[in-house]
Amino acid sequence: MQCSWKAVLLLALASIAIQYTAIRTFTAKSFHSCPIPNPMNCSLSQDTDAADRLCDESPTFAYNLSRKTHVLILATTRSGSSFVGQLFNQHFDVFYLFEPLYHVQYTLIPKLTQSKSTTDRRGMPGGPRDPPATPPPARLFRRGASKALCSPPVCESLGAVDLHLEEGDCVKKCGTLNLTLATESCREHGHVAIKTVRVPEVSDLRALVEDPRLNLKVIQLVRDPRGILASRSETFRDTYRLWRIWDGTGRKPYNLDVTQLTTVCEDFWNSVSTGLNRPLWLKGKYMLVRYEDLARNPMKKTEEIYDFLGIPMDSNVERWIQNNTRGDRSSSKHKYGTVRNSAATAEKWRFLSYEIVAFTQHACQQVLAQLGYKTASSEEELKNLSISLVEERDFLPFS
Repeated sequence: MQCSWKAVLLLALASIAIQYTAIRTFTAKSFHSCPIPNPMNCSLSQDTDAADRLCDESPTFAYNLSRKTHVLILATTRSGSSFVGQLFNQHFDVFYLFEPLYHVQYTLIPKLTQSKSTTDRRGMPGGPRDPPATPPPARLFRRGASKALCSPPVCESLGAVDLHLEEGDCVKKCGTLNLTLATESCREHGHVAIKTVRVPEVSDLRALVEDPRLNLKVIQLVRDPRGILASRSETFRDTYRLWRIWDGTGRKPYNLDVTQLTTVCEDFWNSVSTGLNRPLWLKGKYMLVRYEDLARNPMKKTEEIYDFLGIPMDSNVERWIQNNTRGDRSSSKHKYGTVRNSAATAEKWRFLSYEIVAFTQHACQQVLAQLGYKTASSEEELKNLSISLVEERDFLPFS
């Protein structure tokens, strides 16, 4: 495939936004997609300098004759998606992008992102998964999370000694992102991986999965909803303040927004049901991964993921797993950090109050059973970490 920044970022991902616009009709904003022969002739309704540069003339888009694999990590906030993203980011031949739909969302649907209504935000990419924030102009969201964008040819300022810099340090040393060099880097890599929490269900990706030019494969990452709720309450302290009050006082607030929990369970149920029903359009294109399985045996599960994708797993990925899944409590200071004791992190939610856990189990009973998560019938069972609340399940890829 003639890989270009435009083809990967705007052609494929903006197509997702078009599906939301057409099917769910949540916005009347115009969006002009790229014609197939030359995807560079496109524009967004509100151009930014970055968008203008992305739409400059480039080589003609061709069919994916090289069979470059495009990997989309379909996840929700606080499900372990940053960790899974790193499993691809560390691969020498994978060009990795962290949440590129962030910019599509805030360009196409700015009014909905400012809405306080969960219902209003339900139909757009990301809502209500991520608390809204305003992206800095003409910058790529969390560019430092991508090794490819912080190393030559995109950035010549960093050497081998700087390979383990924090995200912010990478951005400071590399300066403004050069989109021409980013395009060059994309072409040089054999595969592309994208992580997003802004697509609720795999069915929303059908048009992209069926597009023969993309060779797109979907890794759907799921996590115990009880664990997601606990992690979000700790990370997004203001947004989930009422849940924290309930956990701390034992009294459920009358105005608790339960959709912060139930929407996750509904999305999981709908999306996983589609995947497990094995429609022909997902054959060879879909793999379901439980975060808990990955956390308990990261090397084995990562090997299974790469086997499904048909991409050889390199030593960089193995080394990163060894160095980043055995951390102590002090190693995960950043809320989006990936260095931690992965097995212990998967069980951390069990220190929630039993009242909240019981409420979650009742609200999400269908999806808990679907994904093989056991319910705790008492506080004693909940706090006894020697009792596993995860069934042994083997979710084989549809091949």
